[in-house]
Amino acid sequence: MASSLLRPHSPSSLFTSTSHYSTLRTLPPSIPHSPTTRIFSYNNSVKCGLLEPSNIVNGKPIIPVMNGTTLPKFIEPERAERTVNKNGNRLKLFSGTANTVLSQEIARYMALELGKITIKHFADGEIYVQLQESVRGCNVYLIQPTSAPANENLMELKIMIDACRRASAKNITAVIPYFGYARADRKASKLVANLITKAGADRVLACDLHSGQSMGYFDIPVDHVHCQPVILDYLASKSINANDLVVVSPDVGGVARARTFAKKLSDAPLAIVDKRRHGHNVAEVMNLIGDVKGKVAVMVDDMIDTAGTISKGAALLHAEGAREVYACCTHAVFSPPAIERLSSGLFQEVIVTNTIPVADKNYFPQLTVLTVANLLGETIWRIHDDTSVSSIFE
Repeated sequence: MASSLLRPHSPSSLFTSTSHYSTLRTLPPSIPHSPTTRIFSYNNSVKCGLLEPSNIVNGKPIIPVMNGTTLPKFIEPERAERTVNKNGNRLKLFSGTANTVLSQEIARYMALELGKITIKHFADGEIYVQLQESVRGCNVYLIQPTSAPANENLMELKIMIDACRRASAKNITAVIPYFGYARADRKASKLVANLITKAGADRVLACDLHSGQSMGYFDIPVDHVHCQPVILDYLASKSINANDLVVVSPDVGGVARARTFAKKLSDAPLAIVDKRRHGHNVAEVMNLIGDVKGKVAVMVDDMIDTAGTISKGAALLHAEGAREVYACCTHAVFSPPAIERLSSGLFQEVIVTNTIPVADKNYFPQLTVLTVANLLGETIWRIHDDTSVSSIFE
């Protein structure tokens, strides 16, 4: 154990709550949460009052969610005022079909109800959207990731935006927890940004874009939310000696992301997996920059798709003497054969968030899913109140 134990963050942290000490240090987020209550939710069920967290409930990963009705004393008046004035503020949340569970969790944190909307698919695949309540003069937030099926979910988002614009909404914010086209080539990313803008969106809220420059493709304001604090707070709740940690970037392109993560995780050392291909039809040569012998390696990426890169990197880390390997990412894309690779025994734990819903068939024992509902809910409130969003991460 480290020579000194650090207390978990004050009740100002939103991301997770914990009742025990931690050997890790993270930069303190500035969003309120309840220090005593945990809610674990998966599918549509909720279990309250679990004092000690467990990674698996009935064979499925748990998703910690804040109880929107249990709040620290110092923010109760502010949240109560928000709740009382919610009709006067004219804020409305609507959910697409891509991630309804996350939308419900966001609404629960904000002490609001999701707006009534009908979304149907005709036999030929066409999408039909009809609002079931008035949005005239309202600030509308549409929650819809562009996860698989990407094109269908993107089209659904655009039709929802258009429906709200034609219904005279005052402002329309597209809340896109996972913006899939951020990793496409620049022309395709710009095209998708234009499609969302032309549909009628006034603002975009997105999580951990694969490429930061994607924000520049939009001609409207973009709020880019980083989900690292959610994962950092979870890691800080684990009993890991800070001196044993090393943060690993699975490729050279992710070095900046891994460096930022390492600084916030007890200023841990950094290692890099360097892949090189010396010619066509020649196998990749993987080299490790940094020391991982006897260490707990934490691999960090923005997404896991087929898990090829991160799995090969984990095998290299074990070969170089790493004691344990953790995989952390925001977006669990999980295209085949990702599950087979991730559950093969290379990883002590695979930690993801619920920006993309994890299908029942993709659960495996090492998987832990953390919710970003509180983070997105607080961000929506701050956008609505015209207050700083970046201060969340300070």
